[in-house]
Amino acid sequence: MTQDKKEEKIRKAFAPKDWNNVKASDSWHIFKIMSEFVNGFEKMQQIGPCVSIFGSARTKPDNKYYLLAEEIAYKLTQHGYGIITGGGPGIMEAANKGAKRGNGHSVGLNIDLPFEQKPNDFIDRDKSLDFNYFFVRKTIFLKYSQGFIGMPGGFGTIDELFESLTLVQTHKIAEFPVVLVGSEYWCGFINWIKTVMLEQEHNISPDDLNLFKIVDTADEAVKHIVDFYSKYLLKPNF
Repeated sequence: MTQDKKEEKIRKAFAPKDWNNVKASDSWHIFKIMSEFVNGFEKMQQIGPCVSIFGSARTKPDNKYYLLAEEIAYKLTQHGYGIITGGGPGIMEAANKGAKRGNGHSVGLNIDLPFEQKPNDFIDRDKSLDFNYFFVRKTIFLKYSQGFIGMPGGFGTIDELFESLTLVQTHKIAEFPVVLVGSEYWCGFINWIKTVMLEQEHNISPDDLNLFKIVDTADEAVKHIVDFYSKYLLKPNF
């Protein structure tokens, strides 16, 4: 987005509005939000157990993490799990590609963005959903996931990671496996969580570090999710 367009967007946001305009706009937003929730719930409740895989949209197909995401997705499908991604390129494309290769459900939750995002070619046609609102999309991700795989990514990946950890930490959702793939990528971030967030500022509890696991291989990532549910004698029902 150019600087002129950014400034135009800011001016439009702060332009004076009368009460009737505000009320009418907010009312229509409510109906649009409701329609996204209803559409998401209706489509996703028919799919069955899935694992969400997050990561950068900018990762190239020859990148080691692209290949690793594809392999993780493929191996999860062999254990009966479908794969949910953000539906775009990069890591998301790799995960949907792996799901396709494994003949598993390949779900894409697309978001309308001014750049980067367009649906990749490996999403099942009947499992591609489009969203305008990030918070609706995140709700669908979390509500219908049996696990979270965090590949190297940017702000969006970090956002989704902390959303998941916060909901588990506060018992708003049941505990589920959260796996971060790539110790080389995540080590500085995790070190900051331990030394600053925990030890220096005491903003989390020591037990909170057990809410996620760091791995380096596809087998380790898949094993953590499969082992988590085997403890409870649970397995995918399709």
